[in-house]
Amino acid sequence: MSSALDDSGHLKLVIFDCDGVLVDSEGPSCRATAQFAQSLGLSITEHEAFERFAGKALPQIVKELEEDVGHELPQDTAARLRDNLIRLMEEQAEPVDGAAHMLAGVLAAGLPIRVGSNSSIKEMEAKFERTDMTDAFPAERIHSANDMGHPKPSPEVYLHAARTEGVKAEECVVIEDSDTGAEAALKAGMACVLLRDADAPLPAFWPAPGFVRISHLSELVPMLRNALTAQKQS
Repeated sequence: MSSALDDSGHLKLVIFDCDGVLVDSEGPSCRATAQFAQSLGLSITEHEAFERFAGKALPQIVKELEEDVGHELPQDTAARLRDNLIRLMEEQAEPVDGAAHMLAGVLAAGLPIRVGSNSSIKEMEAKFERTDMTDAFPAERIHSANDMGHPKPSPEVYLHAARTEGVKAEECVVIEDSDTGAEAALKAGMACVLLRDADAPLPAFWPAPGFVRISHLSELVPMLRNALTAQKQS
């Protein structure tokens, strides 16, 4: 079966992850997680928090921390962490370099866009408000895997975005930066563009059909335009 990026494919929807792709929020998020872990008596640095928790939903993070400390944490732990993160995002979230120009280019190419993230809707709204992306991503175009109860690497948030748009999975391309999110795209049967430095390690399942890596968002629009042109000519 052809992917949305193949010459013989049909590219009809671009689905973005939020954190690390559109919004540079992983730093504040991992800082807050590391500080919380340290308050539990765990020696987790910000770097270790990034390596372990980047791309994961808060309930999964709490579950892993419970395993580390050897007991259950209060039931409202994830909610308290989320409220703290929302406050941080309102103050510290910044757009990923090149995000605004890239989004303008994708929309100019006539491609619809959606977001599928492990962040909650409230978190994403705070991030998009802070980074002036609300116009590009109105409420009906953002989807939370966490709020759905199926965090990545479950593919459900991406499949839901495709169903809502009225397109097939193989007609979508996902823009991701984490192994967890890329695995979700793979399970969904979607093409995936992985935003990652050229010298950074790739997911364990790499290479995979329809999966490519870019090191900067400026590479995305030319890639999508080339795919659209080739598909029209095939």
